Amino acid sequence: MRGSTAGLEPDTMKGESATHYAFLSFLDSVFSAAVVTPAVVAFWRSVWELMGLYVYPNNSLYSAITSTIIGVLGHLMFALSQHAFEYFHPDKNRMVYYLVSRVYTVCFAFVCVNGWRGPWSLLDIYTQPNLTSVVVPTALGVVALASIRALRNVSAPPCAIVTDYVKGYFEVVTMFRVPMVQRTSLYILDCLFSVLIVGTLVVFVWRGAWVLIDIYLFPEMADWSAWASLVLGYMSVAVAFLMQPAMRWLCDRINGAARLFAADVFLLFSLFGTLNVWRGIWNLLNIYFLPDNLELSCWITHWVSLILLILLGCSNSLLVRGVYIDAEEPAGKCVVFPCYYLRLIFQQAREKKNGSSSTVQLESMSKRKQEIDAKYADGNDVKQISINMESNHI
Repeated sequence: MRGSTAGLEPDTMKGESATHYAFLSFLDSVFSAAVVTPAVVAFWRSVWELMGLYVYPNNSLYSAITSTIIGVLGHLMFALSQHAFEYFHPDKNRMVYYLVSRVYTVCFAFVCVNGWRGPWSLLDIYTQPNLTSVVVPTALGVVALASIRALRNVSAPPCAIVTDYVKGYFEVVTMFRVPMVQRTSLYILDCLFSVLIVGTLVVFVWRGAWVLIDIYLFPEMADWSAWASLVLGYMSVAVAFLMQPAMRWLCDRINGAARLFAADVFLLFSLFGTLNVWRGIWNLLNIYFLPDNLELSCWITHWVSLILLILLGCSNSLLVRGVYIDAEEPAGKCVVFPCYYLRLIFQQAREKKNGSSSTVQLESMSKRKQEIDAKYADGNDVKQISINMESNHI
């Protein structure tokens, strides 16, 4: 998942005070866990369940196949057409850009949810909820993702949020970074691999871990299981955030396979917390929020969460797009969770302030130069008058 530092380098976030930066980091973590994550989960649950209610409700196989087709074709469409969306920019027309970008996010989010719901439901249909049939595809997914250095793509809120930053808003990063302008055929193959292989493996991992928790965490008591997941998830996420400085210190001092292994283990631990948070919120909504009217429950959570995320400028956190490489950042940056929100706002405000100060200084220097030029011109005029008087013997 693309993190919330699009357009800015994480190291540029740091201000003058380390304490102030640490406090903003803490607030960003709380904001991601307590605000963004519940909204994202509520939106995904609403689309997921509504598809089950409206699309072949009496035929789970057809419903799953339909979701799979929507997910695959939709991802390919957005990946292949990403450069066409670059035409829209707030410098050209702010209102048009805002409308197109938010409609883009809503449509892409619908595609993302279906891209997960389809393979997930097909696995539910064709496999049994026992240890062997769950562990095997899950283990294969983890090993395959780790072997191609794509395990970090299992990340989701609260360990990653994405702001609606203008730069790169429509960008869909592919696995092999093949430029479309050079080799269109290779670019299409790159998109297919990113969507069909990497995306499906991520679903395998999430679905397997989710079902294992269903099997072993209070399987006979849905409410206890949901609350336990929520508490366990948030505790694990808190530990993962607290471990970041130590993990960054470690990865700063190791290289190669050792650093990659450390980063992947840390990612798997954070996934454990993330998945439990999602499962807890999802199931608690099923149990307590209008349980007798699933359709109304989903529509309310759909619009409330979507509007909230758009107003907060975090609607892109709904999307699962692009493929990112494990430990591709230098040194310890590979284990830093991209949860920049308040820090991003303060950084942008600081840059704007510095830009304004520079503009004022330039204007002051320009005005001073004009004054000096005027005085110089006046001095030349006086000198010329004196010369004229002398030449006329006045």
